[in-house]
Amino acid sequence: MSAPVRLGLVGAGRIGRIHAGSVTQIPDVELVAVADSDEAAAASVAGESGARAVSVDELLADSALRGVLIATPTEFHAAQIGQAANAGKVIFCEKPIALDMQVARCCVFEAARSEVPLMIGFNRRFDPSFRRLREAIDGGRIGDVELVQITSRDPAPPPLSYIERSGGLFRDMAIHDFDMLRFLIGEEIVEVAAMGTAAIDPAIGNAGDVDTATVMLRSSGGRLALVSNSRRACYGYDQRIEVHGSGGMVSAGNPVATTVELAGREGFMTDPLGHFFMERYADAYRQEIETFCAVVRGEEVDYPDGWDGLAALAVADAATESLATGRMVAVSDVSGP
Repeated sequence: MSAPVRLGLVGAGRIGRIHAGSVTQIPDVELVAVADSDEAAAASVAGESGARAVSVDELLADSALRGVLIATPTEFHAAQIGQAANAGKVIFCEKPIALDMQVARCCVFEAARSEVPLMIGFNRRFDPSFRRLREAIDGGRIGDVELVQITSRDPAPPPLSYIERSGGLFRDMAIHDFDMLRFLIGEEIVEVAAMGTAAIDPAIGNAGDVDTATVMLRSSGGRLALVSNSRRACYGYDQRIEVHGSGGMVSAGNPVATTVELAGREGFMTDPLGHFFMERYADAYRQEIETFCAVVRGEEVDYPDGWDGLAALAVADAATESLATGRMVAVSDVSGP
């Protein structure tokens, strides 16, 4: 029997706690160390996971630890990716890699120079329904893809303090949808036109961001897409995709707890949508970490790497530029050489 995969977690906030929970559900994988600037948070997650609460330096110095999960706020990603790469650890980092393209590019090059894999946390690639979409597309079930519509709506905006450090809706929220579009059609995005407004909370607008947006995109193969984002959906966490092709259409809707449908004088009623991403993507988060463990073991698996992270960030930057200028923006104009 092979030795267990031993992992360390940097960041004990909401997403770090989700990843820690996923690790504990996977056989032959151990979370051995947790680090966070909030020592109480690190101790809490460590206690729940059977790990030790340590400093980042202690975590990276542990020779038995083979992989590192980076789940800290975005402004810390670059330095921590560099530290982990220099320590020879296989790296998983939440999106986005960084808020600045040149900084993000340096992170990817640093991991490549250190010859350590860098996996980016685009968890939606591991959602069973979305993977079935890709299988149908790759299998030619709908012919040539012509149009893609992606809807992503949160139940409520995050705190303003989060908005102010997020890099904006396109880098924080829509970046998942930009990656999903690339994942589904297998082509790069070359042109972007974005519109947005602060329809939900004027304070978000005062902070320089939007909470409601639509983005039109064109791929290198001429396929068109529309991404619709909102920070508020009073009916729950809304995540849908529709792909139209020359020979048909394939779509993935919102899962609900049961398929029970109640009909009465007021119409048809079903179970409500899940509240937020923790419930909606629970299976995806576990499969994501299982895939990372396979990467740590050196297995040949498909995973979103640093180059995927750069590509999605470039689209987010183009959308941000388009919103600011009111014009169509070529992704190459903002991505650099």
